[in-house]
Amino acid sequence: MLPRMAKLDVADNSGAKKVQLIGTYGASQKIYSQIGDIVKVSVKEAIPNSSIEKGDVVKAVIVRMRKKYRRSDGSYVSFDNNAVVIIDDQGNPKGTRIFGPIPRELREKGFAKILSLATEVV
Repeated sequence: MLPRMAKLDVADNSGAKKVQLIGTYGASQKIYSQIGDIVKVSVKEAIPNSSIEKGDVVKAVIVRMRKKYRRSDGSYVSFDNNAVVIIDDQGNPKGTRIFGPIPRELREKGFAKILSLATEVV
């Protein structure tokens, strides 16, 4: 569960390194976001000469969370950090590579392209 104003890492090579969560799409009163939610983020750190610059507001999907969450089979999963992948308006990732483990719950939420680019699916 990630609250608003949480600082997140970026798990792709789109150019952004650190972002801050602004809000969740699709729910005006939703306070917390979880894995698979589409969120609006503000870029706080970016690499030089990239298409995404510091201060840009972009869409992203949450791919890792430190808080444990329960799967439908009864097991629990947690990760080492909170991370997002920056996406465009169609839901495709802006980067061409995705770093670190990605949960398989993203397939159910319609992000098969992110899973195909990932090196490890948990």
